[in-house]
Amino acid sequence: MPHSTSGHAQPRDPRGHGQSLVCRLINAYCHLMDRLSIAAAVLAAALLGLGVLAVCHMIFVRYILGASTSWQTEFCVFSISAAMLLGAPYVLLTGGHVAITALPDVLPPLPRFVMNLIASLVGLGFCIALAYGAWLYLLEAWHAGWTTGTVWNPPLWPALLPIALGATLLVTQYLAEIARARILPSSKGLSPRKGLSSTEDLPPSKNQEAR
Repeated sequence: MPHSTSGHAQPRDPRGHGQSLVCRLINAYCHLMDRLSIAAAVLAAALLGLGVLAVCHMIFVRYILGASTSWQTEFCVFSISAAMLLGAPYVLLTGGHVAITALPDVLPPLPRFVMNLIASLVGLGFCIALAYGAWLYLLEAWHAGWTTGTVWNPPLWPALLPIALGATLLVTQYLAEIARARILPSSKGLSPRKGLSSTEDLPPSKNQEAR
């Protein structure tokens, strides 16, 4: 009985399979970093609320009860500073940072893409240096048992931990945003987000056209 050749499977291109695997890994990494940035933003909101409550408590104790305060001011500084640093990755994720777009708005898509890429790499380098210095400072404060030296005199390392975590998350979020903006050759099909690289005018990928 003759065999039909119409049902024979075509040989797969190993390069295409490798590219699709890299795309899935990049998509998974970006999704993970988005979740972590959102979780850090929720924690930042909670810390901001605690700082506000500490200020209200300080005002009540000092001006209503007429008593002295010891920990409220320092706790407020620590909590609000931690909220700012831990919320920074979410701001990068949503493109909520302050940006002057007078020049990028008048540039063609490709020069604007290159300019934003350079700016992103500069920001990434700064965040890497900040994270490296913050972790060194944190470890030194931990091993040396440093305190703040105030009346409350708590350990210093809890105040330094949000700096290290926030800078590290900024580094990983920057990497996710650069990958999402289709900087990597194999990252076609990732959905670019406005705000970091402004790739919305670039030709859409095949996966985006299929949607």
